[in-house]
Amino acid sequence: MTLLEFLLIELIIGTGIAAFVIWTLRKKSARQKAEAQQVAPLLKAHFDPVLTSDITISERKFPFRVRADLQRAIDRLFDEDTNVLHFCGVSAVYSQKGLSLTSCFVPDIHSPAVAIPPEYEEVNVGGDDSVRVLKIGLWLLEKNGVRFAVLLSPIGNFGRITGLRFQVGTPNSPEGTEITQQFFRHLEAAIIEAKTYRGKVLSLEKLEHSYSGESKGINVHQLRTVTRDQVILPEPTIELLERNVIQFVAQRAQLAKYKQATKKGILFYGPPGTGKTHTIHYLANELEAHTTLLISAEQVGMLDEYMSLARLLQPSIVVLEDVDLIARDRRDMNSACEEVLLNKLLNEMDGLKQDCEVLFILTTNRPETLEAALASRPGRVDQAIEFPLPDEAGRKKLIQLYATGVSVSDEVVEEVIRRTEKVSASFIKELVRRSVQFHLERKGTGDLSSEDVINALDEMLVRGGSLNLKLLGAEKIAK
Repeated sequence: MTLLEFLLIELIIGTGIAAFVIWTLRKKSARQKAEAQQVAPLLKAHFDPVLTSDITISERKFPFRVRADLQRAIDRLFDEDTNVLHFCGVSAVYSQKGLSLTSCFVPDIHSPAVAIPPEYEEVNVGGDDSVRVLKIGLWLLEKNGVRFAVLLSPIGNFGRITGLRFQVGTPNSPEGTEITQQFFRHLEAAIIEAKTYRGKVLSLEKLEHSYSGESKGINVHQLRTVTRDQVILPEPTIELLERNVIQFVAQRAQLAKYKQATKKGILFYGPPGTGKTHTIHYLANELEAHTTLLISAEQVGMLDEYMSLARLLQPSIVVLEDVDLIARDRRDMNSACEEVLLNKLLNEMDGLKQDCEVLFILTTNRPETLEAALASRPGRVDQAIEFPLPDEAGRKKLIQLYATGVSVSDEVVEEVIRRTEKVSASFIKELVRRSVQFHLERKGTGDLSSEDVINALDEMLVRGGSLNLKLLGAEKIAK
């Protein structure tokens, strides 16, 4: 072997050794960094000298819809008498069962829980208000000399988040047990208090492709303001409405004193467009202390969740519009599923305690199709209130209500009243809008003319044909 060959071999060996050393050092450095980011060393150092085997883990699960109240609860709790030693987000990329404190203490070698920056979501709670809600987080805490840990993590089914889980890890001692119990009592008190959504107008947001009626959150609605003078109904109907709703609510305390039920069911019925939904807006504004829950017919599968909210946030109003879609006569039903939904509604209305401050308002355009077990039994529906088509006096008030932005002479009002017998309130509203549109097209100055109204009536009653009359609620109009 020549000297040149020998030097070449040594160079190759030296390069290989150097590469191996560099690779080993980099691997060690990467391992050290990974270990530094892992949650397990943080937890063990936090509880030292208490051994992992001497830690007790307790948990409570909560529906996803109460996360705003839970966030406010933990914000208050950790601001009071608890010292936060460390806080971080947590992630385990390949975890199939979700994160738990156990998996944080004893990490999976393939997917250890690691500390990450905390992630938040802005949750709208009505109007311009929002709550900054933590998605997942770990707190290392100390209270009265006892160290403990709290993990907030999501839970769900088939990859969909349906709830939240709090786990508390404490030393297995009486002091640790007391800390755990105090923590959960604090959370439960916040849920019962429910300040975030109390007194607001709510509906549940249904999970996509959910066949079990699960919800993933709460929508807060801003209803338009409707005052007493904007409710255009016959005087006997107004008196019946106020006696059975507003006065009933005002007398609840006295009724309870005499051992009378404080729950009630009201049925609004009448042709489409006669003001049933409009009146519900009025009641929601009038009964300020009440939480209003809006249930559409397709959401009746979530009725049990709605009723849980109604009981939690009472006094409450449960509004189920077009109830005939799920509560029609059993003899007209085509499947067992329809009857199940009906029974679910009946059971929920029956299952409320006598002292429960829940007001049911059901609406329908077809009262004759309702199941007798619902419509003909006090305790479920205690009072039916008819919303008729407006009479002459009612139509005059409706014109004045909807024409507030323009001027309408008495002659024009009389023309409208004469030509709109047996129409709905919604027809009058649309008539005023179209009259203003014709008025704008002829460069009017704010005074509606008879010509504007006649053009609007002609378009609504003649040019659209019979289908348009049906759509506008004017099938029986006398032209």
